[in-house]
Amino acid sequence: MPHVHRVDRGLWDVPTHSFTNGDIITEPRINDEIRTPQLRLIGPKGEQVGVVATSVALNLAREANLDLVEVAPNAKPPVAKLIDYGKYKYNEKIKAREARRNQSTAEVKEIRFRLKIDDHDFEVKKGHVTRFLNGGDKVKVTIMLRGREQSRPVGGVELLQRLAEEVEEFGSIESRPRQDGRNIIMVLAPKGKKVQTQSEQRRRGAESRAERQARQAARLNAKREAQATAVAEAESKVAGATANKTSSQKTTSKEGSNA
Repeated sequence: MPHVHRVDRGLWDVPTHSFTNGDIITEPRINDEIRTPQLRLIGPKGEQVGVVATSVALNLAREANLDLVEVAPNAKPPVAKLIDYGKYKYNEKIKAREARRNQSTAEVKEIRFRLKIDDHDFEVKKGHVTRFLNGGDKVKVTIMLRGREQSRPVGGVELLQRLAEEVEEFGSIESRPRQDGRNIIMVLAPKGKKVQTQSEQRRRGAESRAERQARQAARLNAKREAQATAVAEAESKVAGATANKTSSQKTTSKEGSNA
């Protein structure tokens, strides 16, 4: 018999089954996968239906075009809820994606200089540093010393200080210049305002995506309602035509009988 333990899934309190072949199942049981003879049912709006037979709950799910999802398998009796499971899974993916997007994604980029760098190369590398800081990333700047340069690191420190002064609009010194073997290293961090700006941009993007999804859902619901109305009208016409045909047949039969 598989070992069963709980995992934290927010809304769902579902079992994780560990099998000897290494396969792991973490999804809740739904619909015909639920084998208990009865369960405590929760309606689609959170209403308590009560303890019912599983077969009855499955019929209710089919009639409502929903899924029966086991949310508390270890309760006595187990608890299940009527939901649109496909829609729930989709929303969970969206939430997970947004959570990953809102997480700090700062990286440490590295730029290497030679002590005897010309002005053009310095400007090019300074542009890279500025771009990284604007992107919300830290920058590790390394001056590589060769030969006799190692005995005169002051020039490397001055070069790093010059760089820090020229990009101070975009970042500040997090770790001051220090010698590490043959290298002199300094770390620059983006200004707090840059990080806040990125967070604000992400928030606005999330709001814009939510609005688009709401509009799409509204259009889809309107389309479904229109289709349902058309079907209802068609059924009404068919029923009316059938009723008229039956009435006509009854009239003809009555006239034949009188003749």
